[in-house]
Amino acid sequence: MSTKLEIAKSLLSPPGDTIQEHIDFIGMSQAELAERMGRPKEKINDVIKGREPISTPTAFQLEKVLGIPASFWLNREMTYRKELYELHQKEELERENDWLRAFPVNDMRKFGWLPDTRDKHVLVISLLKFFCVASPDEWERIYIDEEVSVAFRISLAHTQSPHAISAWLRKGELQAKEIEIAKFDKKKFKEALSEIKELAFLMPDDFTQQLQIICAKCGVAVVFTQNLPKAPINGATRWFHNKPIIQLSCRFRTNEQFWFTFFHEAAHIILHGKKDIFLENVEGTEIDQVKEEEANSFAAKYC
Repeated sequence: MSTKLEIAKSLLSPPGDTIQEHIDFIGMSQAELAERMGRPKEKINDVIKGREPISTPTAFQLEKVLGIPASFWLNREMTYRKELYELHQKEELERENDWLRAFPVNDMRKFGWLPDTRDKHVLVISLLKFFCVASPDEWERIYIDEEVSVAFRISLAHTQSPHAISAWLRKGELQAKEIEIAKFDKKKFKEALSEIKELAFLMPDDFTQQLQIICAKCGVAVVFTQNLPKAPINGATRWFHNKPIIQLSCRFRTNEQFWFTFFHEAAHIILHGKKDIFLENVEGTEIDQVKEEEANSFAAKYC
């Protein structure tokens, strides 16, 4: 929170301040006020501290005990809550803008992942919809929290660019949703790798489309995602909503590198579990060296 907002929040006075000032002036304690109102003293303390709003019944009780009209207390409460809400909105907007600035927004706009606008509010809302989360807090729980308790969460807590990496991964999920695939058949997918090896040898102009079609028939979604700055990922493999996804980047310098990465990712699907998440060339993520070596050995047989 900025210093300006902190000062504004500290200067905000709940209606309970006025109650306290008045009972101090007439020499009445909080305990006596509670007794005369027929309310627990803890509840009256909550009202005075602003933790509990002044309700209509409370306002009329205050009118009877303190002689100050109920309308005064209700207006005082409404004004306070309005000012508190406005400060909260400014605080949220400031925090959301900080969150927005952490993403490679210009590139995401250029690629069409976000609308082509500089309106920060529109971009924040679009980014939340892109990730399918209600607020930056939910984004952080899914991509940053180290306690990864469900399959769709990916902890990027120790990576250098979690915002860019998460955007790249999320785009792959959205691309995979657009592909119609059969029910996953491990045996069929493994058998199809021979056909894919032939495709790698021939390298027709439409090899990416052919690769997607072959894999889709086996229940695997293969997607190609443009790289973002600070997200130099070669490939990723994971299960998302019961769908195995092989996500490949557009940064391969040679055909050999591309095909080795594909067969490496395919190995993770065939050999390893649905809860495993594999990110290639991402420093800071947890790496299972045994499984990576298994995937390398598997890929070497096809390349």
